[in-house]
Amino acid sequence: MMLEGYEAFNDPYVYNGTTVLKNRIGIRDQKTLEAFEVEMSTLRAEEPLPIGLFDAAHYRKIHRFLFQDVYRWAGRYRTVRIAKDQNVFCYPEHISAQMDKLFERLNHGDLLRTAEFPLFADRAASFLGNLNAIHPFREGNGRTQLAFLGLVAVHVEHPLRLDRIKQETFLPAMVASFTNNLAMLIAELTALRA
Repeated sequence: MMLEGYEAFNDPYVYNGTTVLKNRIGIRDQKTLEAFEVEMSTLRAEEPLPIGLFDAAHYRKIHRFLFQDVYRWAGRYRTVRIAKDQNVFCYPEHISAQMDKLFERLNHGDLLRTAEFPLFADRAASFLGNLNAIHPFREGNGRTQLAFLGLVAVHVEHPLRLDRIKQETFLPAMVASFTNNLAMLIAELTALRA
């Protein structure tokens, strides 16, 4: 089953016979749902994001906060296998362990410590690439990744101008990070330096 370029298998998240994600207000048209999702998550992103310990639970809180108006499952790890552009994301049965492992490295590594910006950009690109490969939620991964990274960047005193993101270059950089090619993503993050 396809949804916005995603392939999902035996997908309980969609309305029967469609590729439209089940949502809180019963929208059955893909374009209308996309517009509603963008509007609601953008409004939520303008509010203060949940504070936390920069761990997996904090990350889930941010997803829940951003998408609470759209999806009942906001903040919960997906239970279905998905792929995009022939890249298969982490199987759902491994998401929790992989997220815990990634966030343990985040909290015990150097990303949360102040460093010169080039080193921060390198570490942030690696973290973001790994997080994207896990893709823990059925939808809303990219926006949650960026919101969380924005909090991390402020925490280490390297704020990013996320409003400068250019989808036409940022998305290919994220795709390249899937194969651990981080040069493009480092360049994108460097261009966002406030």
